[in-house]
Amino acid sequence: MIHVTEETRSSGPVAAERAGRAGGKASPGVSDAPHPGGRGVRSGAGFGRSRVHRLLLLAGALGLLVLLCALSIAVGSRQIPLGQVLAVLTGPHDTQIGRIVWDVRVPRTLLGVLAGSALGVAGAVMQALTRNPLADPGLLGVSAGAAFALMLAVGVMGMTSLYGYVWFAFAGALAASVVVYVVGGLGRGGQTPVKLALAGIAVTFMLESVTRGVSLIDPQVLNRYRYWASGSLAGQETATILQVLPFLVGGAILAVSITPALNNIALGDDVAAALGRRLGRIRMRGALSVMLLTGAAVAVAGPIVFIGLVVPHAVRALSGPDQRWLIPLTALLAPCLLLAADIIGRVVARPQEIDVGIVAAFLGAPFFIALIRRRRLAEL
Repeated sequence: MIHVTEETRSSGPVAAERAGRAGGKASPGVSDAPHPGGRGVRSGAGFGRSRVHRLLLLAGALGLLVLLCALSIAVGSRQIPLGQVLAVLTGPHDTQIGRIVWDVRVPRTLLGVLAGSALGVAGAVMQALTRNPLADPGLLGVSAGAAFALMLAVGVMGMTSLYGYVWFAFAGALAASVVVYVVGGLGRGGQTPVKLALAGIAVTFMLESVTRGVSLIDPQVLNRYRYWASGSLAGQETATILQVLPFLVGGAILAVSITPALNNIALGDDVAAALGRRLGRIRMRGALSVMLLTGAAVAVAGPIVFIGLVVPHAVRALSGPDQRWLIPLTALLAPCLLLAADIIGRVVARPQEIDVGIVAAFLGAPFFIALIRRRRLAEL
């Protein structure tokens, strides 16, 4: 959606198999999996990357995030000289430019960082729990479920408080996840990455259709839904963003707490159970983490797709499959992609702008097509 902005108005490890494809045969006894203590065996498939290499990646990702945050504050659909932006950041901001920077761009940047990290970490956790390379909150119906429940709360029940309808977003995200995994497991062969992706797309389209139908009841709700459904970082106040911060922090803590167990699950359920992991409890905590992260992000930014799909794959290629490093790196790089998409959307259609959800889909769709066209879609 193009609109006038606020500024202008004011089942088992695959390491051995991959080694066999690369070198002709798999070396016995060498795996890419962590031992029961959670530390990875130093093989050449990702866990062998040095700590210094990964620390440099973390430092580089943090530096890139800081740079994009600065660009997000300095660049917008309204051109403001950099000197004036710096002046209102360090001095009084009761001018028109000060209100644009502090009331529009700073909250927008903060929301981009929080929503991007939430969607990226949620996607990484989903991919690790299911060993499905196509897992993403937007593709597997989680975002659509949260959006559907949120629209029911706002459009039908008349809720206006964020603390009132955010719980509906959590419930919708959980219900949609259950439906997708049940539908994706039907038929011969059980759950496969492609079947889950197809089930997620089908559930997403169904929920989006019903959501649009519900929004037609009230023209005012329809206008709000049309703006929100495309995915946007604009129009939220800092107070509103801070209201969802506890949910995002709770989801992130849950995700980090299960990273050693996710390394064990990469070996397969049987091996993880033999290593002492309680799979039911781990999956429960992982599902709760995804629900909190996705529900809170969707409640304030709308359904944004491909962030949770693209970034974990890119991070995995850079740092290896060790979840103890993959999750923090994803939390830093996912908002970089979202902020970059938001900046592009602001400048390509000046003085109007393109919503970040549209730009993110444009950037992520080629990656998704390339991923599903791979000759063999292996489990993670």
